[in-house]
Amino acid sequence: MVKLVLIVAAIVAFWLWLRAKPRVVGGEAEARAILGVGKNADVGEIRAAHRRLMQAVHPDRGGSADLARRINSARDVLIGRLRH
Repeated sequence: MVKLVLIVAAIVAFWLWLRAKPRVVGGEAEARAILGVGKNADVGEIRAAHRRLMQAVHPDRGGSADLARRINSARDVLIGRLRH
């Protein structure tokens, strides 16, 4: 019974891993180009650039959902690299 539970848990974990959304932005250079920030940008500058762009392209304001997704992904890539 324990083996069955472990097997099912492993299958569910693998399935969730496969379903994980792929990164929209390829790397740090692409993320910086999308947000328009330089190599020495700190977290505050990245957040300010993200906010400025999202105000212009947010889907609730008639913008593109795909572009908003790319901007969010770029922010996540850059802020994640600065924190680690």
